[in-house]
Amino acid sequence: MQNKQQGFTLIELIVVIVILGILAATALPRFFDLRSDAATAATNGVAGALSSASTINYSARLARQANGGSTAGTNAVATCGDVTTSLQGGLPVGYAVLTPATAVAANTAVTCTVSSTATPTTSQNFTAMGIA
Repeated sequence: MQNKQQGFTLIELIVVIVILGILAATALPRFFDLRSDAATAATNGVAGALSSASTINYSARLARQANGGSTAGTNAVATCGDVTTSLQGGLPVGYAVLTPATAVAANTAVTCTVSSTATPTTSQNFTAMGIA
Protein backbone atom coordinates (compact mmCIF):
# COMPACT_ATOMS: atom_id res chain seq x y z
CA MET A 1 0.00 0.00 0.00
CA GLN A 2 1.25 3.47 -0.93
CA ASN A 3 1.39 6.31 1.57
CA LYS A 4 -0.39 9.38 0.19
CA GLN A 5 0.29 12.83 1.57
CA GLN A 6 -2.81 14.48 3.05
CA GLY A 7 -2.15 18.24 3.40
CA PHE A 8 0.89 20.36 4.18
CA THR A 9 3.91 19.46 6.24
CA LEU A 10 4.81 21.39 9.36
CA ILE A 11 7.86 22.91 7.62
CA GLU A 12 5.72 24.23 4.76
CA LEU A 13 3.30 25.87 7.20
CA ILE A 14 6.13 27.49 9.17
CA VAL A 15 7.69 28.87 5.96
CA VAL A 16 4.35 30.41 4.93
CA ILE A 17 3.89 31.97 8.38
CA VAL A 18 7.42 33.43 8.30
CA ILE A 19 6.84 34.92 4.83
CA LEU A 20 3.53 36.45 5.96
CA GLY A 21 5.27 37.87 9.04
CA ILE A 22 7.96 39.51 6.92
CA LEU A 23 5.36 41.01 4.58
CA ALA A 24 3.33 42.32 7.52
CA ALA A 25 6.41 43.84 9.17
CA THR A 26 7.30 45.77 6.01
CA ALA A 27 3.74 46.89 5.19
CA LEU A 28 2.53 47.81 8.68
CA PRO A 29 4.51 51.06 9.12
CA ARG A 30 2.93 52.45 5.95
CA PHE A 31 -0.53 52.26 7.55
CA PHE A 32 0.45 54.14 10.71
CA ASP A 33 0.92 57.42 8.84
CA LEU A 34 -2.54 57.45 7.24
CA ARG A 35 -3.90 60.04 9.68
CA SER A 36 -1.49 62.76 8.58
CA ASP A 37 -2.04 61.88 4.93
CA ALA A 38 -5.81 62.12 5.43
CA ALA A 39 -5.49 65.49 7.20
CA THR A 40 -3.34 66.84 4.37
CA ALA A 41 -5.80 65.61 1.75
CA ALA A 42 -8.74 67.15 3.60
CA THR A 43 -6.96 70.51 3.87
CA ASN A 44 -6.10 70.36 0.16
CA GLY A 45 -9.77 69.74 -0.58
CA VAL A 46 -10.87 72.75 1.48
CA ALA A 47 -8.24 74.93 -0.22
CA GLY A 48 -9.43 73.77 -3.64
CA ALA A 49 -13.05 74.51 -2.70
CA LEU A 50 -12.09 78.01 -1.51
CA SER A 51 -10.16 78.72 -4.70
CA SER A 52 -13.04 77.50 -6.88
CA ALA A 53 -15.61 79.44 -4.85
CA SER A 54 -13.52 82.59 -5.20
CA THR A 55 -13.22 82.19 -8.97
CA ILE A 56 -16.92 81.46 -9.46
CA ASN A 57 -17.90 84.40 -7.25
CA TYR A 58 -15.50 86.71 -9.11
CA SER A 59 -16.79 85.65 -12.53
CA ALA A 60 -20.46 85.92 -11.57
CA ARG A 61 -20.02 89.31 -9.90
CA LEU A 62 -17.95 90.69 -12.80
CA ALA A 63 -20.52 89.49 -15.35
CA ARG A 64 -23.39 91.04 -13.40
CA GLN A 65 -21.53 94.33 -13.01
CA ALA A 66 -20.69 94.44 -16.73
CA ASN A 67 -24.34 93.96 -17.64
CA GLY A 68 -25.45 96.66 -15.20
CA GLY A 69 -27.45 94.14 -13.18
CA SER A 70 -27.72 93.48 -9.50
CA THR A 71 -24.81 91.78 -7.77
CA ALA A 72 -27.18 89.94 -5.43
CA GLY A 73 -26.05 86.42 -4.71
CA THR A 74 -22.38 87.31 -5.02
CA ASN A 75 -19.94 88.64 -2.44
CA ALA A 76 -17.46 91.50 -2.44
CA VAL A 77 -14.00 90.13 -1.60
CA ALA A 78 -11.57 92.51 0.12
CA THR A 79 -9.77 89.96 2.35
CA CYS A 80 -8.98 86.26 2.20
CA GLY A 81 -11.59 85.65 4.89
CA ASP A 82 -14.34 87.09 2.65
CA VAL A 83 -13.98 84.08 0.34
CA THR A 84 -15.52 81.81 3.00
CA THR A 85 -18.92 83.48 2.47
CA SER A 86 -18.86 82.18 -1.10
CA LEU A 87 -18.70 78.55 0.09
CA GLN A 88 -22.04 76.82 0.35
CA GLY A 89 -22.40 76.08 4.05
CA GLY A 90 -19.41 78.27 4.91
CA LEU A 91 -15.97 77.19 6.01
CA PRO A 92 -15.94 73.67 7.49
CA VAL A 93 -15.52 73.34 11.24
CA GLY A 94 -11.87 72.90 12.21
CA TYR A 95 -10.41 75.20 9.55
CA ALA A 96 -9.31 78.83 9.58
CA VAL A 97 -8.32 81.18 6.77
CA LEU A 98 -5.10 83.04 7.45
CA THR A 99 -5.21 86.48 5.87
CA PRO A 100 -2.12 88.22 4.51
CA ALA A 101 -1.11 91.58 5.95
CA THR A 102 -2.42 93.46 2.91
CA ALA A 103 -6.00 93.56 1.68
CA VAL A 104 -7.01 91.92 -1.58
CA ALA A 105 -7.15 94.59 -4.29
CA ALA A 106 -10.03 94.57 -6.76
CA ASN A 107 -9.46 92.44 -9.88
CA THR A 108 -6.28 91.01 -8.39
CA ALA A 109 -5.39 87.47 -7.39
CA VAL A 110 -3.70 86.95 -4.04
CA THR A 111 -2.37 83.81 -2.38
CA CYS A 112 -4.10 83.02 0.92
CA THR A 113 -3.65 80.13 3.33
CA VAL A 114 -6.20 77.83 4.94
CA SER A 115 -5.12 75.88 8.01
CA SER A 116 -6.68 73.05 9.97
CA THR A 117 -7.02 73.62 13.69
CA ALA A 118 -7.23 69.92 14.56
CA THR A 119 -4.25 67.68 15.25
CA PRO A 120 -2.25 67.14 13.10
CA THR A 121 -2.35 70.72 11.84
CA THR A 122 -1.89 71.19 8.13
CA SER A 123 -2.08 74.20 5.86
CA GLN A 124 -2.48 74.80 2.14
CA ASN A 125 -2.43 77.86 -0.10
CA PHE A 126 -5.33 78.91 -2.31
CA THR A 127 -5.95 81.80 -4.68
CA ALA A 128 -8.48 84.49 -3.85
CA MET A 129 -9.76 86.96 -6.44
CA GLY A 130 -10.53 90.43 -5.10
CA ILE A 131 -13.61 92.22 -6.38
CA ALA A 132 -15.61 95.19 -5.13
